Amino acid sequence: MDSVGPGLAKLLSPEGWALLSALPPYDPDRAMALSERLRRDGLDPELVAAALTQSRLRAKGREKLGEFADGMLFTPTGLEQATRLVVAARHARRYRDAGVTRVADLTCGLGADAMTLAAVGLPVLAVEADETTAALATVNLRHFPEAVVRHGDGLAVDFAAEGVDGVYADPARRTGSGARRHDPAAYSPPLDRVLALRDRVPALGMKLGPGVPHSALPEDAEAQWVSVDGDVVELGLWCGPLAPAGPGRSALLLGSDGGAAELRGTGAVAHPGPVGGYLYEPDGAVIRAGLVAEVAAEVHGRLVDPTIAYVTSDVLHPTAFATGYRVLDSMPFGLKRLKAYLRERGVGIVTIKKRGTAVVPEQLRRQLDLRGDAETTLVLTRVAGQQRVLVVEPVG
Repeated sequence: MDSVGPGLAKLLSPEGWALLSALPPYDPDRAMALSERLRRDGLDPELVAAALTQSRLRAKGREKLGEFADGMLFTPTGLEQATRLVVAARHARRYRDAGVTRVADLTCGLGADAMTLAAVGLPVLAVEADETTAALATVNLRHFPEAVVRHGDGLAVDFAAEGVDGVYADPARRTGSGARRHDPAAYSPPLDRVLALRDRVPALGMKLGPGVPHSALPEDAEAQWVSVDGDVVELGLWCGPLAPAGPGRSALLLGSDGGAAELRGTGAVAHPGPVGGYLYEPDGAVIRAGLVAEVAAEVHGRLVDPTIAYVTSDVLHPTAFATGYRVLDSMPFGLKRLKAYLRERGVGIVTIKKRGTAVVPEQLRRQLDLRGDAETTLVLTRVAGQQRVLVVEPVG
C-alpha cells in the first residue's frame, strides 16, 4: 500500500483504522480542536491529519453514497467523480437485466459503480489507471468478493480472456490541475476510443458529462440525462442490450426519496403561443435531453417563445417532469414599472428566475430596493420575442 502515500498508508494499519472508526461525526467547527487533542495524546500527526481528512470526505460522501460512505476511503477528486448510489443502482440493473455475466469497469475510480454491480450479484473486473485510487478501490470493495480490482489501462483488457461480456466506463473529465474538460475527445479515455469497444462487447455503457452536445453522440445508442432532486448529474450512454427500449433520447428524474420518472423522446413538436394561466419549468434533465416539446404535449401546452424552455397552458396539468406555477400577472420588463408594482403590493422578498435574458438577478434585487413583508416569484424571460416579467406562485 505504499502507493497511497505515507498518511493513508498509516491509516490502513490496524491503529489507523481503529482511530478512523473511533472518530466522532465530522464537525468542521471542532475539527481543529480534535486534531490538537489527538496529537497531545501522542498520536502521529500524519496519521491524525489523514484520519480527519477521511472523516471529512466520508461526511461529504454520505450525500452521494449514503451509509456505504462510512466504510470507504476517498480522495477529493475521486469523490467528486463518484456516481451517486441511487444512480449507480440504476446502472447495475441495466447490466443484470441484459443478462450480462461479467462486467469490466474500465475506469472504476473509488469503486462506487463496481460496488453496486457486485451488489446485484454480477462479477466485476474493476480497472483503475491511477495507482493510489486503485489501492483505495481495493479497500472499498473488500466486502464484495465478486469484484476484483486491477491497476492498469482499462482499454488494454482482453475481454475474451477475462470472460467479460459487459463494459462500463466513466472517463475522467478533469485535467490534472482540476480544470473541467468539455470536449469528449479530451476525456480520459476519449469518447470515441471507448465507443470503438462495441465491436468486441456490444453491451457497453458510459457515464458522460451532461453538457456533451447531441451531435457527439452515436445515433444507435440510448442517451439518457439523469437528475437527482432537480440537479442534473450525468448523461448515461447505453449501447446494445443495455438499451432495451432502443436508441433515442430520454430523461430520468430521480429523487433521494426513491421516486423516479422517465420521459422518452416521441418526436413531439411544440409551438409558441400566448402565456396562459400556468407556467411550467421543465427539469434540467428534460431540457438537456431536448424533450421540452414532450412536456408541452403532456400538459396540453405551448412554448412561451420558440427559443425558451418554458411551457404554458390555460389549465393546470401536473407533471413529474416540470415545476408548475400559477401566473398572477405579466408585464413588459422595465425597472421603474416593476419597482412600482412591487412597492404597491408591499413585496420585500422575491425569488427571481430567468431564462433568455441578460439581467443579473442579484443586481436587479438591489435595484428594486424592496420593502415590505410579502413574498413573490418573478420570472424574467422572453415571450414572443419580447422581454417580459411574469409574476407567479408555485402550485401545490
